[in-house]
Amino acid sequence: MNPTPTFKVLVVDDSNTIRRSAEIFLKQGGHEVLLAEDGFDALAKINDYLPDIVFCDILMPRLDGYQTCAIIKRNARFANIPVVMLSSKDGVFDKARGRMVGSQEYLTKPFTKDQLLQAVQQFGAQLTGAA
Repeated sequence: MNPTPTFKVLVVDDSNTIRRSAEIFLKQGGHEVLLAEDGFDALAKINDYLPDIVFCDILMPRLDGYQTCAIIKRNARFANIPVVMLSSKDGVFDKARGRMVGSQEYLTKPFTKDQLLQAVQQFGAQLTGAA
């Protein structure tokens, strides 16, 4: 059995509570975690650190999750980074809109540790070609 690969994960959320709980869950899963509090902060960190996967809240001030995801996907350097939208809304419209801007998955808050780690493994496997 291969050890679980470690991924560099960026969590973007304007809620400190959500960022911290995601950070704890991901670190328990053995991953490297970067935190951003809004879309602008996220774009700077993506540019500097090139994370393997991004969890992005939808409802944020200044630059929302849809806009942030669209900007990531339009940049050739970052277009292959999987983006998982995070939202407290679980509507079909929200999920469809997330897909339209290029997100791979949609997690409803509050998410569990298992949901978070499963998403990292799922998209991380695609990155490493292990899928």
